[in-house]
Amino acid sequence: MSNQKMSVLEKVGFGAGDMALNVVISSMMLIITYFYTDIYGLHTADLALLFVAVKVVGGVADLVVGQLTDRFDSAMGRYRPWLLWLAIPYGVSVFFVFTTPEAEYNAKLVWAYSTYILMTLMTSGVGVSYISLISGLTSDPQERLSANGYRLFFAKVGAFMVTIIVPILAQRWGHGNPAAGYQAAMGVMAAMGVVLFLFCFAATTERVRHVVVRQPLMEQVKLLMKNDQWLILCGVCVTGTVGYVVRGSVAIYYAKYYLGADTATVSAFLSTGVVAAILSMVASTWITKSYCKVKLFRNTQLLVAALSVAIYVLVKPGDMVLAFVLYFLLSFVVDLHAPVFWSAIAETIDYGQVKTGKRVSGSAFGGISVCQKAGMAVAGGLVGVLLAYFDYQPNAEQSAFALNGIALMLSVIPGFFHFLMGALMFKYRISDEYYDEVKAEMRTHGYVAS
Repeated sequence: MSNQKMSVLEKVGFGAGDMALNVVISSMMLIITYFYTDIYGLHTADLALLFVAVKVVGGVADLVVGQLTDRFDSAMGRYRPWLLWLAIPYGVSVFFVFTTPEAEYNAKLVWAYSTYILMTLMTSGVGVSYISLISGLTSDPQERLSANGYRLFFAKVGAFMVTIIVPILAQRWGHGNPAAGYQAAMGVMAAMGVVLFLFCFAATTERVRHVVVRQPLMEQVKLLMKNDQWLILCGVCVTGTVGYVVRGSVAIYYAKYYLGADTATVSAFLSTGVVAAILSMVASTWITKSYCKVKLFRNTQLLVAALSVAIYVLVKPGDMVLAFVLYFLLSFVVDLHAPVFWSAIAETIDYGQVKTGKRVSGSAFGGISVCQKAGMAVAGGLVGVLLAYFDYQPNAEQSAFALNGIALMLSVIPGFFHFLMGALMFKYRISDEYYDEVKAEMRTHGYVAS
């Protein structure tokens, strides 16, 4: 087997890919809901339906891309070429989403659907290929953890840039026209995403070539249904994504209306969560060197549920300092599991191959991406429905009922989903020691080609 060590440059290049992907992910979690309600002008009911419909399309696209990557191979690798081919279309699609046409409401609704679906298709293309890439870079579990630590660090840097740069540039470049400001600011982010994906392609090498036998889609689905550890990660992905997206989507409303913050303070509040997450990536990589990664995963999510309740009980409207402190702490704890999760996907695929004798790779990664889309669909629909239920009024003074609803949406509601996430991890058992046994079995049966 070839050397499984990755250079620092390669890990940075790998991380650059998730930084590029987070141009969309962070925007969808932190900005898009606010953009569509307060800038673009969509009704909350239409917003909920849009989010659900688009994520259904995205889920199907993820499955298709998973099948394509399983059937494709080249001298450049199985996954890297897709980053090269789709980088520019991806960037253009992001720019279109944040373009507000001067048209009547129904035409704007059609434009929102069309551009959001286009961006979702492009994101599926680069996203499934990117999250699958780690399985081709190395088979060493510690190297995967380290690479995913770099990846998630850079992802949070990308999120930090979105939270800092976009609101401020939108205000400065808009000259009183927020729609034009957001278009220009997200244009910069889109261009950055293109460059980062190209760098990721150039800096990485697929040194592990797995033997993938082509199988009908339904046979792959049946094999995945037998992979109990992969199914646990699917449940974890759905519940965790719902928690992340609900909290992230409402954070800007919470800062602006519940805390009474101005534009700069809103940006600072969002950035506080991202800075905490960046530090969390560093801490997670360090902690997992001496502490069980599975225990870290489940215990942090249970702690997030407790912190969520604390935020709701302790923070009152306008209580700025305490809100910042607790939001920082929650954001730090919630992301300690992230490098473990993204490394675990590749490990469950190897586990499934040893268990069934057949490897399902593209559909496994695509399936996880589908679960992420499913969680985003549930969360997007839930956010739209809850904003309507709590009688949220864009760009207006909110009622006490609406403010309480916004507080619940930042704290207790997402906290419940993180509690479910932690509870599911009590069923997960692929520790580093167990995975060593899986790798030995793979070598014995000749499942690894290099």
